[in-house]
Amino acid sequence: MAEKRAQFGTKIGVLMATVGSAVGLGNIWRFPYECGNGGGAAFLVVYIAFVFLLGVPAICAEFSLGRSSRKGMPLSFRVTDGSRRWDILGYASIIAAFMILAFYAVVAGWTLEYIMDSVTGLFKDTPNSDRHAQFASFVSGWRAVGWALLFLLINALVMTGGVVKGIERVSNILTPLLFLLLIVFSVNSLLMPGAAQGLEFMFKPDFSKLTTEVVLGALGQAFFSLSLGMGCLVTYSSYFSDDTPLVKTAMQISVLDTLVAVMAGVIIFPAVFSFGMSPAEGPTLVFEVLPNIFHNMPGGSFWSFLFFVLLALASLTSIISVSEIVVAFLCDCFGMTRIKATCIVTGISLVTATLCSLSFGSLAELNLFNIFDFLSSNVLLPLGGMGLCVFVGWRMKRSAYLEQMKRESGVPAFVFDYITIGIRFVAPACILTVFIAGLL
Repeated sequence: MAEKRAQFGTKIGVLMATVGSAVGLGNIWRFPYECGNGGGAAFLVVYIAFVFLLGVPAICAEFSLGRSSRKGMPLSFRVTDGSRRWDILGYASIIAAFMILAFYAVVAGWTLEYIMDSVTGLFKDTPNSDRHAQFASFVSGWRAVGWALLFLLINALVMTGGVVKGIERVSNILTPLLFLLLIVFSVNSLLMPGAAQGLEFMFKPDFSKLTTEVVLGALGQAFFSLSLGMGCLVTYSSYFSDDTPLVKTAMQISVLDTLVAVMAGVIIFPAVFSFGMSPAEGPTLVFEVLPNIFHNMPGGSFWSFLFFVLLALASLTSIISVSEIVVAFLCDCFGMTRIKATCIVTGISLVTATLCSLSFGSLAELNLFNIFDFLSSNVLLPLGGMGLCVFVGWRMKRSAYLEQMKRESGVPAFVFDYITIGIRFVAPACILTVFIAGLL
């Protein structure tokens, strides 16, 4: 028999869980190198604009669908519409979630390796010139596989605790700890010699650097950093109480998610300028360039340890929310117990994560890591995001949507108009642009 649907116990638990879902490697790993490639402050301005043009309405769309249906994917569409015609969107999100769990666990596992290297002293003993070779050797071997599997088992331990004793309890600890570490690192970076250059790069916009590519990069980053399109927020909002303020929570998530990205830039760019590195180093910025910087800092091993703990925490809160999409699906559609559903999801993910990790070594020709990354990020998530907005904006009964939105007091009428226009027109157009740009 399916377990009775749980609800988050407190409003702060709702906020910590949903912010933890949104905040992940996309904010702390991807944002700095996207911002660096995009010229810094000009990219940041466009990114923030898209967070509120696209992000807030899309979050409200997912929230209203999840709470009104009290189901995850795909039953939220079926319950709301009374038919199975929209089920394909829900099943696409389940497939995307499995793909993301596989390759995300691999990258999350890398953070555990760097934590261990910082503790054992291997990090300090490796010459800077050997960083690239060391990283390439690690990710291509079975040690990386082991860390990915360990990360998935840690995630499974949280998931078996349920919504309140697992997800909410862990989020109430990890999300504040993540912000505390961000503050500590920000203060440390501001004391570096290159802090002024780093802050100027981050906050003094040069709009001559804005190109179509930069704008599209900012749009894509806004979409992916908020975990839109895969149904995380639909699933989480199905656990919301009736008095949870949807619009306020959507605004808070957007602000805090953006704050994390900005703080990641404040942490990284002063350090990059202090040690004569380039801010446009790309994906290697965190796993190759920053270790070089930590190596030359006083107490570098300590700061390296804290930084990769920060990345690991952000990875765990995100991977929990992705797992919950599939666990809720199995419980809703097949009446499984939570423990059985978690075991099935973890078992499948252990296999697919192994194959993704070996994509850097013995399975390089197959390269499931890149295939899963491309299909989920460039195809399934944009299509899912567009479908969600179209369904809520055009198919869901307007009275049902407004009932969810207007349960909170003190929100001006024009805010509801802005959200409705965003859901029906702005967000689908933005996500369609992300989709086309991703394919091209």
